Amino acid sequence: MNVIVITGASDGIGAEMARQLARRHGAEVALVLAARTEEKLAQVGAQCAAAHAQVLEHRCDVSVESECRALVNAAVARFGRIDTLVNNAGMSAHARFEDVQNLDWYRRLMDINLWGSVWCTQAALPHLKRSQGRIVAVASLAGLIGVPGRTAYSATKFAMTGFFEALRTEVAPQGVSVTIAYPGVVATEIRYRGFNERGEPAGRSGLDERGAMSVQTCASLILQAMERRQRDVVMTAKGKLGRWMKLLMPQRVDEMAMKALRREERVR
Repeated sequence: MNVIVITGASDGIGAEMARQLARRHGAEVALVLAARTEEKLAQVGAQCAAAHAQVLEHRCDVSVESECRALVNAAVARFGRIDTLVNNAGMSAHARFEDVQNLDWYRRLMDINLWGSVWCTQAALPHLKRSQGRIVAVASLAGLIGVPGRTAYSATKFAMTGFFEALRTEVAPQGVSVTIAYPGVVATEIRYRGFNERGEPAGRSGLDERGAMSVQTCASLILQAMERRQRDVVMTAKGKLGRWMKLLMPQRVDEMAMKALRREERVR
């Protein structure tokens, strides 16, 4: 049996990954689904169970270290092992730095996006070493290229990228793989619930949603990379191009990013 822990599993990418895993593997997979919203989590769990997957739903706020450790303990208590940890839980934010008066929510965002992944990974690592398992970190293109208007979010995702790149080298001798996923704009609700400059739910995206990748495609690409133990998965042609342009023509990337920000602000 393949035991897979997914954080942020009540909605969006995490929920879709769980559903696809259940449909592909049925009774051969055990899914430990974690999120804060129990009602939505139960709905996803029921969908996975209907596809014959074994399911454990566990309420977890990844910004709380003790809850991350409790999640891992619950998974091992139920299934006896962990084969894969998917660090997917995260929150978005959109605000110019000059408009932010109180930085407390920057710390809150770092607790969710970085520390939640770190705490879950530290708790799960002994079990992943025993199973020679997989770690998946769902980062963002904003963790490869600094995005104006998203200073807080980029900071958390760059930190996440750095942590998992370094960890990859440390755990490789134990047979543990680390896959980092870099989605671009995906058709989920994450940006609408993210922080604005006052640290309140934004209620709007702040990004141009035209051409957003479907959540089904995004989840499928991550799962494919996970199963192949790929190092990285950059999901869009624009993202791949931007990664190289940042090295070769960094000023041009900055200009393009600012132009996009001004266009988005005019739309709003």
